[in-house]
Amino acid sequence: MGIKSALPKYEIYFYNTVLCLATLWAGSWVLDVSSSGANRKAFKPSVKPGWYYFGRKRDSADLEWVMWFSTFREHILFALAGHVLFAKICSMLAPKHRSLVYMVYGMLAVWTSLGWTYVTLILSHCILLYSVSLVKTRWLCFVTGLCTLATFKVEPFVSWQAGFVEGDFDLRHIFFYGGCGFTIMRCMSFALENCERKDGNYSLLELLKYNFYLPFFYFGPIMTFDKFYVQANKSDLSRKEWGLWNISLHGLTHLGVVIMVDLLFHFMYILTIPNDLKLLKHSSDWALVGLAYFNLVYDWVKAAVMFGIINTVSRLDHLDPPKPPKCITMLYMFSETHFDRGINEWLCKYVYDHLGGKHENVVEELVASLCTFGVTILWLGPCQVVLVWAFFNCFGLNFELWTAKFFAMEPFASLEIGMSEATSRRIRAVFNTFNFWSIVLYNILALNSLDFAKLVAKRLLLKGFPFTTIIVMFVTYCLVQVIKERERRQALIDDPDPPPPAVPPTNTSTTSSSSSSTSAAAAPPAAQPVVDPSKEKAE
Repeated sequence: MGIKSALPKYEIYFYNTVLCLATLWAGSWVLDVSSSGANRKAFKPSVKPGWYYFGRKRDSADLEWVMWFSTFREHILFALAGHVLFAKICSMLAPKHRSLVYMVYGMLAVWTSLGWTYVTLILSHCILLYSVSLVKTRWLCFVTGLCTLATFKVEPFVSWQAGFVEGDFDLRHIFFYGGCGFTIMRCMSFALENCERKDGNYSLLELLKYNFYLPFFYFGPIMTFDKFYVQANKSDLSRKEWGLWNISLHGLTHLGVVIMVDLLFHFMYILTIPNDLKLLKHSSDWALVGLAYFNLVYDWVKAAVMFGIINTVSRLDHLDPPKPPKCITMLYMFSETHFDRGINEWLCKYVYDHLGGKHENVVEELVASLCTFGVTILWLGPCQVVLVWAFFNCFGLNFELWTAKFFAMEPFASLEIGMSEATSRRIRAVFNTFNFWSIVLYNILALNSLDFAKLVAKRLLLKGFPFTTIIVMFVTYCLVQVIKERERRQALIDDPDPPPPAVPPTNTSTTSSSSSSTSAAAAPPAAQPVVDPSKEKAE
């Protein structure tokens, strides 16, 4: 079955209608639980007074969102605005040296926020990995980088390095781990790219330019060194038509999304409710299913907005940053699941694709996925939740390949060839439905808690069986078909079908017959129109 397999229009309209109604129905249950539990004691630490105009309390459980758009938004906006101002001045006066100005401004900003001792710590890690990269041995660069990353996850190295940070403020902890973690990943990218370079080595200055680019320094996303080096040093700073208008439009879109999410937090406490297990045990099945789904959608929105704001600034600097992550609403395969496209591209480039090859061999795929999730565990920090999350996602990724190999064998391959493309698409969507909820359950482990994931799984598969289970799976089937339809339309745009071949002209003959004659007289063929060579070539 190809990705361009189509279904009847009325069927797609039906799936969209069911999906919209089910989302509104689940949202109404979440809204009801939020309103009834607004004054619970368990809600007091995170549900706080909101906007004066609404007269309602607001969900403030996500400290990262509150930090970005409430508590420290002025500081973050001031730092990014200063970067944009200096970058614009430099692009006008000395475009060839703009990456150097980015580095100087980034180092000054880090120095101002965390002190010169922290800058010294970062420089020491950069120099260490730069020195190892001169040997041009991939495994040595990997081992050194992972050991350096582990020093920020294990005591007493964490406490010792945290002592280099000056000042005492709420963002100190986040800035320390964010800056150090992303620094190690960027330095590893530099070292691995230096190993691939045949003639000579990249300079230490190029590494510092790459690492101290302020928009990416604390919060990412990670752009691999090969892409950053080419884009930051290009001399042509011209934009496409309507380029600046599109950047401004993206910025305004992110601002609108921030306001919309903040508005929804006044009515739906989707981040606070999962922490109150007593309330969840008395909630309806639809409320639990809606909470699980909305939590994943919110995490995607948060990542898309935060990375989108940073990407807007970097696009003003003539860079092409990693795209936002793919929304959970558009996922039904483990191979496409990620919440940070920068980290995903880094892992695929240096670990997963490097070890897995074409991802067709079962053993190679298993080794590649194990190594990939091993690096991810170290990046996130080893703990029970992360280990369980990594195990299930690694299993799901490999199980997809095993299933594809199994159904590619006989007699399944012949059965699929014998059926229509629409039927094949429907059957595949049934299997993708179960895959979708596996992705949801495995990932709410990392976003919420193990207890919440267990409660959702029990209610969906055991206590709610068969009524809730069948209805939820049918709605999910409709969602998968809507996703496949969107992919089909995008495939037709990216790779349109060739036009059908022209029908060759046929010669017309006229035959006259009579009762006395048995012979036919053929009329001369009709004259063919002259074809314009330019039109024929265009076809």
